[in-house]
Amino acid sequence: MNSYNIEKNHILSRRLFWIMAVNFLAFTVLMARLYFLQVFEADKYRMLSDENRISTRFLLSPRGTIYDRNGEIIAKNEQNFQALIIAEQTPDIEETLREFEKIIPLSEEEEGKVLKDIKNKRRFIPVKLKDNLNWDEVSQILLHAPDLPGVEINEGLTRKYPYAELYAHILGYVGAVSENDKKDQKDNPLYMVPGFKIGKSGLERSFDYKLQGKSGTVKLEVNAYGRVMKEIERDGGHQGESLNLTVDSRLQKAAYEAFGEESGAAVVMDVRSGEILAMVSTPSFDPNLFTNGISYKHWNELSTNERTPLVNKAVSGQYSPGSTFKIVVALAALEAGIIDADTHYYCAGGMEIGNIRFHCWNHYGHGSLNVVEALKYSCDIFFYETALRVGVDKIREMALKLGLGQTLSVGLGNEKSGLIPSKSWKKANYDTLWAPGDSANTGIGQGYVSVTPLQLVTMLSRVVNGGYAVSPTFIRGNEKDRKSFKRLDISTRNIELVKQGMYEVVNGVGGTAKKAKFNLDGVRMGGKTGTTQVRRISMKERRSGIIHDSQLPWKLRNHAWFMGFTPVDNPRYAVAVIVEHGSSGSGVAAPIASKILQEALILDIK
Repeated sequence: MNSYNIEKNHILSRRLFWIMAVNFLAFTVLMARLYFLQVFEADKYRMLSDENRISTRFLLSPRGTIYDRNGEIIAKNEQNFQALIIAEQTPDIEETLREFEKIIPLSEEEEGKVLKDIKNKRRFIPVKLKDNLNWDEVSQILLHAPDLPGVEINEGLTRKYPYAELYAHILGYVGAVSENDKKDQKDNPLYMVPGFKIGKSGLERSFDYKLQGKSGTVKLEVNAYGRVMKEIERDGGHQGESLNLTVDSRLQKAAYEAFGEESGAAVVMDVRSGEILAMVSTPSFDPNLFTNGISYKHWNELSTNERTPLVNKAVSGQYSPGSTFKIVVALAALEAGIIDADTHYYCAGGMEIGNIRFHCWNHYGHGSLNVVEALKYSCDIFFYETALRVGVDKIREMALKLGLGQTLSVGLGNEKSGLIPSKSWKKANYDTLWAPGDSANTGIGQGYVSVTPLQLVTMLSRVVNGGYAVSPTFIRGNEKDRKSFKRLDISTRNIELVKQGMYEVVNGVGGTAKKAKFNLDGVRMGGKTGTTQVRRISMKERRSGIIHDSQLPWKLRNHAWFMGFTPVDNPRYAVAVIVEHGSSGSGVAAPIASKILQEALILDIK
């Protein structure tokens, strides 16, 4: 063999050696990797394998029950039967739907939704046909089961509000999770569970987490398509916590009915503890309509109603307080030493401030009055003079001290703060100086001033309980005795003076609320009326004769206020009533408040 062939064989041998060596090395690495995966990481991949075939799903826990102060259930869970359809078990969906409608009618909208859901979901996933079925309807479906292939009954729970519209604005309602809700709770897997419902408004929303409880879980074995093969493990979770409220359903009903057809709100409070005993806003709505999705027809009726039944006027309605605000002005002036019990101002029916004439509601005038008499007759001239002398900033200071111009955080959402103006506020918002006329308007609770009924009843409670800063609450157990609250820096003598004025408003000869007075075994009420304009009366109209409210469209009539307390010698209950476009505080709001306070006394709420 020549040298060339020998060299060629050596090269081939070396190449073959290296190829075999590389293959051996690769085989060794592969075996080592397989050994590592199968031995050292066996548990990890076994877990991953289990996750591929085991599906963990959430079980929704029953929502917590809500009770009134007497243990009456005002929000609960009720058994709910649903009819479901599984497309893969139905040879002819449309035929099955026709047979189903012979038993339980479906609207065109409902049928369209069913077909849409079937189209968008896998054929083995159940789709809701009808909700809130009673037992008779369920029995009929089961009886005709042979004609309804793929239809099955599912038993669950739905939220129910036994008192319907009476508690709508306090409790709110629950509803399905929206896309926005999901965005806000991206890390909460419950928000992705079909059928999961959350508090959408009122206390249902504020205490949603507490009421939800702890969800359970169920582990299911599923196949590659997601179809459930069998149940492996179940943890039932825990029902949501209950809420015990301070409201009394008997008083709540009486307050609601006292309004009749009027639009407005009322809040009743225990002046010693801050417990809210009743809160109504009228007209109201049935929260049960929202639990399973409100129809467009009902939503349109509610949302376009000019009397705004969806708005809780007790906390969201902001109104000029009118003459009820004279209590604040009187206390501000008394505390500042601007007036005392013997100070008199003369009312001739009007007065000039700058080049503008300001009128008293009594065009003939009240003559010479002290502060008690000015409150009794609700004299505007007295309080124009008082406001001009004490100044708006002192008035604001007293108003804030008594709970006006701020949210009181009772947990209802959309609570408004109202407005108590000041010189700096006007400069910042209107870039102009505070004028004497602004002070005069503030003195009678008009102009820029606005309050909510909740704020007004809090203000009244802080005055008549002797000057303790009670805070309103709905939650039983949060209430305290008045002496555990901060004592406001207000003279007891001055408080008694304005209380005497409020007693005279109702019980004195010529008092503005004399028609609403009562005497239940010697127990009486005190209070203050207020009527606030919603339109400006021109000088031309004044000269030709002011148009009576009854001749005006409802929207242009005055708002009517009354705030009252009882018993006058040892106050326990306070109420604030607003009647939208009610025309007269003394003629409309005061009688409503009188009925409510009498009911509270009769019930003797503990």
